[in-house]
Amino acid sequence: MTATDPPPYDAIVLAGGAARRLGGTDKPSVRVGGRPLLDRVLAACAGARRTVVVAAPRPTSRPVHWTRENPPGGGPVAALDAGLRHTTADCAVVLSADLPFLEEATVERLLSALRASGADAALLTDADGRDQPLVAAYRTTALRHALVALAEGNGKGNGGDNGLTGLPLRRLTAALNLTRVPDPLASFDCDTWDDIADARARIREHGHVLDEWISAVKDELGINLDVDTRVLLDLARDAAHGVARPAAPLTTFLVGYAAAQGKGGPEAVAEAAHKATALALRWAEEANTAGEKSAGEKSAGEKPDAERPAADGPGSDKPGPDSPAPGPGR
Repeated sequence: MTATDPPPYDAIVLAGGAARRLGGTDKPSVRVGGRPLLDRVLAACAGARRTVVVAAPRPTSRPVHWTRENPPGGGPVAALDAGLRHTTADCAVVLSADLPFLEEATVERLLSALRASGADAALLTDADGRDQPLVAAYRTTALRHALVALAEGNGKGNGGDNGLTGLPLRRLTAALNLTRVPDPLASFDCDTWDDIADARARIREHGHVLDEWISAVKDELGINLDVDTRVLLDLARDAAHGVARPAAPLTTFLVGYAAAQGKGGPEAVAEAAHKATALALRWAEEANTAGEKSAGEKSAGEKPDAERPAADGPGSDKPGPDSPAPGPGR
């Protein structure tokens, strides 16, 4: 880490709720935009030095550390405490696993607000201005002290998990100095099937669908690569216009294959795309030149109007006024 890099942070993702309003469905595995909700949240906190998921282990898009609260199903405060025990950074983001619109930029905004404010925690607020303690960044020292005090106040002198079972999060945040970051979209969580349907519909809105689709494909294929989408779209356009429409998908595939055979990074994709784009433009130029030449030859082979027979003159197939009308046998 250099002097200009932000301090490291850890991430705690709570993914072990009962999801009663979803009929007991494993909510973190529900797909929105082709990706499980848990994977969407893990992508948003991909910059964490360590990510702890409090839930039963399952396949995920990237490696994480798994843990469980004791007893399982002990509620969000007990789960947060269980995850916090596996962190070492001075700051940690705490996230629920049902946030379809959370992005890495939002996580960075929370961390920046926390560092700039000197508060114990920076919480996102929803469209109604309500605090969202499971979309927040915390100073881990302050959070540990608050958890110990809460457990002791609940009749447990050892600060163990059992002293936190079933407690609401507002009991925890009430002991902390808070700053708030409004974000009605990133704070949207999926508690019901109606929420899931709403999220899926929003994902397909015109302004989001392409980025969402690319992210889903990369996750499905296990690709961790950021490329300039505009370069590939321009290539597809030039191949379709300069060669033929089917050339667009085939060319972009070949560009990806060529990049994989080389360095395999964004620079390799860009280099291959530029080469293919130049080739498509050359094809288009050749087609235009050939078309202009053909049109010129056709024009040169035509007789001038003065040399063409008149419509009713000699050589015309059209019968004149004194010509007998064609009849049978004519």
